[in-house]
Amino acid sequence: MSTPSADLPFVLAAERTSGRAATWSWHSGWQRLRPRLAGWPFPLGVLLLWYLGARFEWIAPQVLPSPAAVGATLVDLFGTGEIWGHLRISLFRVFAGFALGLVSGGVLGVAMGLSPTFKDYVYPLFKAFSQIPVLGWLPLLMLLVGIDEALKIILIAKAALVPVALNTLKGIEGVPTRHIEVARVLRFTRWQLLTKVVFPSAFAPIWNGVRYGFTHAWLALVVVELLASSEGIGFLIVYGRQLFQLDVVLAAVVVVGGVGFALDRILALIETRLTRWRRAGF
Repeated sequence: MSTPSADLPFVLAAERTSGRAATWSWHSGWQRLRPRLAGWPFPLGVLLLWYLGARFEWIAPQVLPSPAAVGATLVDLFGTGEIWGHLRISLFRVFAGFALGLVSGGVLGVAMGLSPTFKDYVYPLFKAFSQIPVLGWLPLLMLLVGIDEALKIILIAKAALVPVALNTLKGIEGVPTRHIEVARVLRFTRWQLLTKVVFPSAFAPIWNGVRYGFTHAWLALVVVELLASSEGIGFLIVYGRQLFQLDVVLAAVVVVGGVGFALDRILALIETRLTRWRRAGF
């Protein structure tokens, strides 16, 4: 039978090991959590500055409503269902325009990437086309298609098309030459070359184009609705400004930012799942 004094070294060693494990566990948890917390101080500081500015009336309340007033307006807009109707219309427009821009930009980018001759003819005109902002096309398209939904969808599609096409072209041109050479040694058909070598290698730049394209489409949606719409989130901002209801304006701005951020996070999660095979080492 062992005595307490004989067991003491083992007990102390176990306590030291447990303490190191607990310290390491806390350290690992903090290392994982720190990047997520790094982005919070700035928005919280802005919110605090906004609260103080409204609380001490550094700016007139008619110009800068308090965060509490904007929050109450936001709750009321959601409670009455008014903002849901505007948001549903805006989401339909942005998804329709983005789908059109995604398909058009993808086809154009693939064509330029696979055919140098086609790129030589098309790329200079495309580059000039891409330099014209969305608002630059608004007067011409209003004359051609009017101010109905077609106008908004075309402008949103144009905003998405440019980054999708450019990143698709960049991804295809960036495929390593040695991969192409190995595929030719293995006598891949053209379809096998595209599906097993070119597109998998170019996936990351192409997906970046998809994310940038959606971001541009969302921004174009708000701009178009601010200028030529009678419904939607952008129209709600204009409506609040016309009635000098700045709480409605800021509430709509919060919704625009929140929805845009949420949609971008969804695309990031999809990218993480689609590129899991890369992290697995395949």
